[in-house]
Parts: sequence; C-alpha cells; structure tokens
Amino acid sequence: MTQRGRGGARPANRRSGGGRSPQAAEETRQPTAPRIDLVAAKSRVRAVIEPVVVAAGFDLEDVHLSRAGRRHVLRVLVDADGGISLDDVAVVSREISQALDAAEEAQGEVLAGEYQLEVGSPGVDRPLTLPRHWRRNVSRLVAVTVAGRSLTGRVTAADETGIEFDVDGKSSRLPYAELGPGKVQIEFKRLDEAVFPDEPDEGDPDDDDEEDEDDEDGEGEDK
Repeated sequence: MTQRGRGGARPANRRSGGGRSPQAAEETRQPTAPRIDLVAAKSRVRAVIEPVVVAAGFDLEDVHLSRAGRRHVLRVLVDADGGISLDDVAVVSREISQALDAAEEAQGEVLAGEYQLEVGSPGVDRPLTLPRHWRRNVSRLVAVTVAGRSLTGRVTAADETGIEFDVDGKSSRLPYAELGPGKVQIEFKRLDEAVFPDEPDEGDPDDDDEEDEDDEDGEGEDK
C-alpha cells in the first residue's frame, strides 16, 4: 500500500465577527478529497499504469477509484499465471507509484489531491470472463451459464478459443462465445478422501502381556 501526500483542504467558512463554527473547525482538521470526475480519473490512471504492469510481467485486471474522507483510494488488481507473491505486489506498487508521479510531472495532474494506493490480486469470487481467467482455473469446479442453461462442472483444459468442460463425467468443448461469466465454486475435501496424520503408536498389546510376565518373575522394572 502506497500513500501520497498532497494538500487537498478547502478554505474553512468563517462566521462574521471572526469566530469559527464547529463545522468549519472540523473541515480544517479533516479536509475532504477534491471533487473530481472519478470515471475520467480512473481512465487516466489506467492509461498510465497498464503499460507499466504489463512490462513487469503481469496482467492488469481492474482499477477502482473511490473517495475516502480527505483522500482518494486507488485499488489496483493484478494477476499472472501461477499467481502473485507479496514481493510481486511490492514491486508493482513501486512501479505504479513512480509511473503516476512521472506522468504528472510530464502531463499535468492525473489524480487530484492525496491518494492511497492498494495493490492486490483478484479473489476466487472474481468472475471468469477472459481466456486467461479460464486458463488459470483449469482443474477447478466452476458454475457457468451456457446458452441460457446453468451448468456446474470442472474445467479440464482451456486455450484461446474455448474450454473443455466436464459435467458428471461427460466432457464437452465450449467456445468462449457461448459462455457467460464463470464463478469458481469452493470445494471442501470429502472426509473419506482426507489425509490425517498417523495415529500415535499405542504399541502391541502382546508387549504389555510380556512386560507383566517379566514383572511376575522379578525381572521387571524396579518400583
């Protein structure tokens, strides 16, 4: 998470007579984010950061911009085959922050006021809409609408034109043009398939009998 400071306070309203109202004092302490066109600002931000994210070897999945008190919150979701690590997030965050600063120096203001940058990866609830989304979820159980019919099955393969989809042991080829957004289903391992650690060795019952016999002969452990 990166945070950039920039003055975004508006002048406080003053009462006649020199006194300030509690509301004006509060505005001075907690300045609000400048009013901007969030849709246009989001488009400007995406144009700046997408080449940087791609050059770093990742895909830009989404950009979300909102107001939060005295600053804007910029949330950027990136992904890659095999997922991304915390180190990857740190690298991308730094690259995005530097790209935004450079763009403002060269082109003028991209995002007004203070902003907080948050970079992460999409969760399992992210809809599968692009070929790379399906490719990265091969072997997962997915619910999807196909030609108006709801199906739940396993993605067994995916390429640039479509997927292989197994429903109850029956596999079929489905082109992306026929697929609605897919939703990954959470699976819990069946109890009879679960692997548990070995139980502690309680020893052979016969060993206990032999120990008792030794004690009776006077050759057991002294007590």
